[in-house]
Amino acid sequence: MKYEILAPAGDMSSARAALTCGADAVYLGLSRFSARSSAENFNAASLKELAVHAHLLGAKVYVCLNTLIKDDELAEFFESVKAAWEAGADAILMQDMLLGKKVKEFYPEVVLHLSTQAGCCNVRGAEFAKACGFSRVVLARETPLAEIRNIANVLETEVFVQGALCTCFSGQCYLSSFAGNHSGNRGRCKQPCRKKYKIDRSGYEEYAYALSLSDLSVGKRVKELLSAGVVSFKIEGRMRRPEYVAAAVNYYRAILEGGDEAAALSDLKRAYNRGDYTEGLAFGQDKKFLSRKVQGHIGENVGEMQSGSFCKSAYCAQRGDGFKILREGREVGGALFRECGSGGFYVSSQAKLRAGDEVRLTTEAALPQRLQSERKRQIVLSLRFLAGEPATVSCGDFSRTYDVLMAAKNAPLTKEELKANFQKTDALPLSVTFEQVETQDAFLPKAALNALRRDFYEALVARLVPAREELRKIELVPQTTGGKESRTAVLSDDLTGLKADILIYKPRDYARIPAAEVAKGEGEKYLFLPPFFSSEDEGLIQAALPLFCGIYCDGFYGLSLAKAYGKKFFAGTGWNLTNAFSVAEAVAAGADCIALSKELTVREQNALAGKGIFSLDFGGVKVMDLCYCPFEKSCSVCDRRQSYTLTDEEGRKFPLHRYRAPGGNCRFELYNCAPLVIGKHDTGRLFDFTGQAGPLSPYIRNPEDAPLANGNRGHANRSLL
Repeated sequence: MKYEILAPAGDMSSARAALTCGADAVYLGLSRFSARSSAENFNAASLKELAVHAHLLGAKVYVCLNTLIKDDELAEFFESVKAAWEAGADAILMQDMLLGKKVKEFYPEVVLHLSTQAGCCNVRGAEFAKACGFSRVVLARETPLAEIRNIANVLETEVFVQGALCTCFSGQCYLSSFAGNHSGNRGRCKQPCRKKYKIDRSGYEEYAYALSLSDLSVGKRVKELLSAGVVSFKIEGRMRRPEYVAAAVNYYRAILEGGDEAAALSDLKRAYNRGDYTEGLAFGQDKKFLSRKVQGHIGENVGEMQSGSFCKSAYCAQRGDGFKILREGREVGGALFRECGSGGFYVSSQAKLRAGDEVRLTTEAALPQRLQSERKRQIVLSLRFLAGEPATVSCGDFSRTYDVLMAAKNAPLTKEELKANFQKTDALPLSVTFEQVETQDAFLPKAALNALRRDFYEALVARLVPAREELRKIELVPQTTGGKESRTAVLSDDLTGLKADILIYKPRDYARIPAAEVAKGEGEKYLFLPPFFSSEDEGLIQAALPLFCGIYCDGFYGLSLAKAYGKKFFAGTGWNLTNAFSVAEAVAAGADCIALSKELTVREQNALAGKGIFSLDFGGVKVMDLCYCPFEKSCSVCDRRQSYTLTDEEGRKFPLHRYRAPGGNCRFELYNCAPLVIGKHDTGRLFDFTGQAGPLSPYIRNPEDAPLANGNRGHANRSLL
């Protein structure tokens, strides 16, 4: 089966490192609308240069325009799509599936890949993506192997195999946005998940990297993904150095194509390695999934400290090497190579090192050079340089003729001179051999010969990599939804005493949804479905669906599921709807109600108001969906509480709620440290009472009177997107 090793390219150096090591494709961002805005990224000119380079090698270039787009950015966004495609992009990655449908309508030629930020994790989501015009889906990192196999029968699949893991389910993280004023959905995540927290549970009361995950490395299990039908194996790391990119490509080439896997893995660990490695949730949560003790690059274990500054090691250290010292799994400091010794080497460090400390190589001076590789396209030239005749250069059926050559007076051109000149390809990845070289009594000044060579290669590249035709210019027509919405909707895990137009029930245990619980409260009943949902989960909740008239879901899959069971559908805030095109497409697709992005201002939400349009107005703000156990699956000693408190080093307290998935596994939702208290919008009002105790129904009419301490207005006044 044909597959693709897909490498990250935060800049031109990383892109070239990936391609020369044999990557089949690279992915990158432009200066705007990229989910890695802190990377160097590319402009149209550098993208075109890279696309030519990649296409000469038979590789592809994918461009990430995978942030959320607001109304006032739509014109620039479509111009970016146009510019990227015309510069040679082989596909555009997008998070907003519904805006992607509009892109495909305007530009049928453009190939669309659905970003992992869209959270596609089941067949229903893949079918929706396909209907919107996407030809490939980058699956959520949480997608289990069995589900991957099913999705691969619907749509071309791309799966992460190496690199950093987001602690939150893809596209549903708002912690950086609400607690740190930088939106991950706009590529500005400040990674608060990598900071220290404590949890009010026995064994977790001390500050640690409670939400920080180890780096993903599926290793040999990539072959299981291949057997499941995965087409593209994706390496995360647009913020990483070129040597990391090269090492990661080499590692998976060694596994898939045959090579020294152990040596390649060693290089990869030395290039970048956070907390050793986990195989990830596709294969089930393992013991290495969390990295509670260390944060950042810890390299490869190469020895152990003895007395003084001596490290016992079989590694041959050299000047320029750097190390990180761990003691009982925790970092105690760094060290530098000082000199070699018998059976090891000496280091210098400002930390007080002890015998038994673990020495890990984090910077190997020789690594960049060892990883250098030469991947070039083979071309065969024929040269005819005869006095009195036009100079002719040919490559296969492509030939170019130049001016008549003058006769040499003293030193005619030789075959060796011509070959040496045409073997200079500047930055082009070409390897030149010769079929025939003819020369007789001809003379051409060196500068003229160089100019002739450059002209030929420019023309040859234009032949081998033809320029894209320009896409037509489009005129954006403003979208309106029409009408007004005055209803209220309340989302809660306890409907007791609640009264609203729509009541959305969030079960604490999806394996047990009692009819008596659903019957509580007054209003039209909807079942809340989380963004991560498998085909198995769907089968297990079917019996409870007759209790509800509709489904509220934070995942795109929910609309297809609701239609299949004849239920109304409420698109949740997790759909991240931020512009009128996407809202209109959601309505056209069949959503009865829509919750706008909770990262928009009131002014931006009001501009999108219309019949069936709601916005989060009051109550808790869910900032993370955790599809793993933050207590490391310590089930035998678990206290099984429904709620905990996660506290950061500033003393801010974040509610952490547990619920049971249909299959019985525990999942968790993290809420912001401050509840939302905004006030009425032009849209319908959505209240989130999850985890709130007491009779809350009176506060639906007057939320400012509700006993929610330390409330704030979130993004109501100033959008942080």
